[in-house]
Amino acid sequence: MLELVRHTATYSPPVASRAFGYLGVAVYEAAAGGSDRLVSLAGQLNGLEAVPQREAGAVYDEAVIAHTVMATMVRSFFSNTGPTGQRAVAAADRKWGAEAAVGVPQDVIERSTAFGILLAESVIEWSRGDGGAEVENLGFPLDYALPSGEGKWVPTSPIALQQAPLLPQWGTVRPFAAPMGISCPIPPPPDYSTDPQSQFYREAVEVRDVSRALTAEQAAIARFWSDDPMLSTTPPGHWISIALQVAEAQQLPLDRSVDLLARLGVAMSDAFIGCWREKYVHNLIRPISYIRSQIDPAWEPILITPPFPEYPSGHSTVSGAAATVLTAFFGEDFAFVDATGSPDGRPPRTFPSFWAAADEAGISRLYGGIHYRAAIAFGLDQGRCIGAYTVALTTGK
Repeated sequence: MLELVRHTATYSPPVASRAFGYLGVAVYEAAAGGSDRLVSLAGQLNGLEAVPQREAGAVYDEAVIAHTVMATMVRSFFSNTGPTGQRAVAAADRKWGAEAAVGVPQDVIERSTAFGILLAESVIEWSRGDGGAEVENLGFPLDYALPSGEGKWVPTSPIALQQAPLLPQWGTVRPFAAPMGISCPIPPPPDYSTDPQSQFYREAVEVRDVSRALTAEQAAIARFWSDDPMLSTTPPGHWISIALQVAEAQQLPLDRSVDLLARLGVAMSDAFIGCWREKYVHNLIRPISYIRSQIDPAWEPILITPPFPEYPSGHSTVSGAAATVLTAFFGEDFAFVDATGSPDGRPPRTFPSFWAAADEAGISRLYGGIHYRAAIAFGLDQGRCIGAYTVALTTGK
């Protein structure tokens, strides 16, 4: 799935987070149905009233069910991926399906497969009503009136497709665990001003000055957390990768692994919904537009500015939510190594805690010239608040 996110054109960070949320819930419910410890998330998540139940007294195989659920979900959520991705999905289905079925009686395979499909399809049907199922034109609206007035977002890319901002409606998507409607709002950004004594101007100067004097370490941090769509697993995929690395290192059993991945997917999806709602409330101008018009016409950041409003920082909000979940799961001072970027030549980084990683992910956007400091600080706060709703879910008896 991480590779599919990387190679499927519609998978911007909000869309990717949604997929991680639904797949996480689906495989969690697959495991919960056969567990004496796990309890269903039905009745706890918005709109999920019930899930299919196993036939009383019938024999099922947990691996076959889990594999079938994941394969069915991936085929549905990545139906628009290219031919290479489709072949990879089919190959993975054959390989892991065969491994799951080793030593399992044929009647149990058939019963477990049928139930896995039924469960996955029930989650897919639930997902269709959340307002985020259809992504047209790669997420850029065909008809959109840009906000008017000083300090409002303006396009930052010469690409014709990106003259409208990405997914302006995403803040209305149904969340998983956070309350419906407005939740975890944040204070407005500093008042827009071109006065050199204003906080807004000073924060813009900070972005310019920091980018001019980047150390090798700061540049490495900016690139490590860049997580650009179509070039990486995106920010939510990066945190899923961290969770998978930690789960493997800790040799988590199935019930703990599905609990972790469901909570993380739910929290990050809710984080992007909340973040995107705030982005389109404030519609704030990006540093590259402000700095070039007011401070330094020749300024060039080291990262490409994404095509949507500035405040708050999406990296910060999703990282705050992820760190909240992971800290609740593993503890405050859980040190780990993140090798997510190793396949792309970025050395692993070591962190003393999940919050240390979240703080670094946030400040990386200042180093990259993407965000002002306020967007980072309040984004982390918003993520912490949104993540708390997921931490409060009941999963164990």
